Amino acid sequence: MPPIDRPEPAPSRGQALFRALLAALLLGLGLYILSGFLRALVWALVLAIALWPLFARARRRFPPGRHNVLWPAVFTALVAFVLLLPIALLAVEASREAHDLLAYAREAERNGIPVPDVVAHLPYGSAAVSAWWEAHLAHAGLAHELSERLNTASNRDLTRSLGAGLVHRVVLFGFCLLTLFFLFREGDTVIAQALRASHRLFGPRGERVARQMVASVHGTVDGLVLVGLGEGVLLGIVYALAGVPHPVLFGAITAVAAMIPFGAPLAFGLAAVLLLAGGAVVPAAIVVAAGFVVTFVADHFVRPVLIGGTTRLPFLWVLLGILGGVETFGLLGLFVGPAVMAALILLWRDFTGSPEERPALSA
Repeated sequence: MPPIDRPEPAPSRGQALFRALLAALLLGLGLYILSGFLRALVWALVLAIALWPLFARARRRFPPGRHNVLWPAVFTALVAFVLLLPIALLAVEASREAHDLLAYAREAERNGIPVPDVVAHLPYGSAAVSAWWEAHLAHAGLAHELSERLNTASNRDLTRSLGAGLVHRVVLFGFCLLTLFFLFREGDTVIAQALRASHRLFGPRGERVARQMVASVHGTVDGLVLVGLGEGVLLGIVYALAGVPHPVLFGAITAVAAMIPFGAPLAFGLAAVLLLAGGAVVPAAIVVAAGFVVTFVADHFVRPVLIGGTTRLPFLWVLLGILGGVETFGLLGLFVGPAVMAALILLWRDFTGSPEERPALSA
């Protein structure tokens, strides 16, 4: 006669305590083992959350096959293409300018680098700047002196460490793309498991906090990435009309810089400096004026609506989350910071009992 399956008795208080300790120990050990890959994992998670609505729409329009490989591979390849495209453009631009740079380096070796004309028009300190430039940069043999200064063992070690760091980042990038592919492929299972786990651990509030953080990531992507790309396109047109050298490259740099608060002025300020160095004062003033107008409209009208409107999060806390996140986690903090702030604000509203301020979140 086969044995009768009996329900497992409820664990005692001591067993529950030891189970919790074992789970905490294993979790800490797992995080320690994956510590070198945590940023890549979080990046993959952020990208999957940001692109999931588009992925789900494409999957509904054209249902995948039994193995569910096509759409995850397509979206992962698109992410790789978008991320690698600026690097490819920089490499192509550098190869185009290599001949001119070599000719400029040979001229600097023979005659030094002459004092730019813009130095003579400085309102203050033009004599001091000209004297320093003449003493350090305007004499022949400059390139030879620089090569002797840089040809040291410490700089060779620095080059070696930079090469190792580059290889490490390439590996992390590949691991991020691999993780992103599996998140797309197994996304429905991961979402169901995450919601079930949050409900068991925290009750209904756990799911609300998770949805709030997801909505914050969507709002941050719209408010930072899409608005930054829009700023780059608009200012790229201004660069082309004002005669900025390599306007497409400067437009791409501006788009990336505009994703970081107060980063766009550095980009269009550099473009204006290049115009001033060539004696184009009026086009430089136009670039600066257009840059401030575009960034003012984006930062004070468009972004607050896109980011704060998604989660009803005050823009001050959005800004603090972005700046604090960048300070703590680097570029990844652009998305992690606002998500954490959104979760904290939601918990605060629940604690203070203000349901009329709770955001209405869609599934």
